[in-house]
Amino acid sequence: MQLNKFFILSFISALTLISCNEDDNGNAPEFEERDPEEQAIADEDSINNFLESHFYNYEEFENPSDDFDYMVRLDTIAGDNADKTPLSEEENLEMKTVVNNDVEYIMYVLKVREGEGQQPKFTDSTLVNYRGELLNLNAFDNASTPVWFDLPSLIKGFSKGIVEFKGATGYTANPDNTVDFNDDYGIGALIFPSGLGYFSSSQPSIPPYSPLIFNVQLLRVNEADHDRDGIPSWMEDLNENNEVLDDDSDGDETPNFADPDDDGDGTPTKDEIIINEDGSLEFPDANGNGTPDYLDPDTFQ
Repeated sequence: MQLNKFFILSFISALTLISCNEDDNGNAPEFEERDPEEQAIADEDSINNFLESHFYNYEEFENPSDDFDYMVRLDTIAGDNADKTPLSEEENLEMKTVVNNDVEYIMYVLKVREGEGQQPKFTDSTLVNYRGELLNLNAFDNASTPVWFDLPSLIKGFSKGIVEFKGATGYTANPDNTVDFNDDYGIGALIFPSGLGYFSSSQPSIPPYSPLIFNVQLLRVNEADHDRDGIPSWMEDLNENNEVLDDDSDGDETPNFADPDDDGDGTPTKDEIIINEDGSLEFPDANGNGTPDYLDPDTFQ
């Protein structure tokens, strides 16, 4: 799946690529990277035009047929659809501001149904049905079956948008090993600029600088503990900026959420915390200096 295959692009600056055109001297010219802030403005204009000229299949949700799959579908307001309500006028369309690489972006979340189950943290794993599209509605990715996604490894537009939904309250396992989810999972669409996607990097069926759309169904959520140290990954965001890659207590270039020994003192984190029977956590501070033992390299066994 493209969404997972190129996850690293959501955490680093967009790469400089080489153009396929030739210059006058017969040498391959350098690809000129666009300014991220200027591109953000251009993408915002493109997305706003899209929201004003397109609608979603709200009538199918209002009167669902027996075989309706409850997936959002977008279409142009024209011809037989000339009287449809544009996305820009939908009350369930929410705007969200996201900062990536010091640039402020605006994305949109169409929340057809929020869902009634567990809401994911920004570090959790999510089971999702989805379809990826460009603003011209050409599809570039489609999940025929639900896919588990680790949110820290995804492009920001997806990870920042899916946390606005909740999963189903439960499911039924059938004898044929299929699963039926309770009909209360989150349904909607994520629309975001290229700076929260792949920016200047072209992917299969995705040109550079493409705003993206993901029509999604959030089915299940699993709280993640990536390093299995007993501390949920979201709690290892020490500076509370909703990022986990920049929290590295021992400076070993392995972020705390992926480091089983956060302070690098040789004693595993799981041996420096207390996990109670009810799942609650305690963080002892043996020397009383205000730094819990698992983050204090001067306190170890």
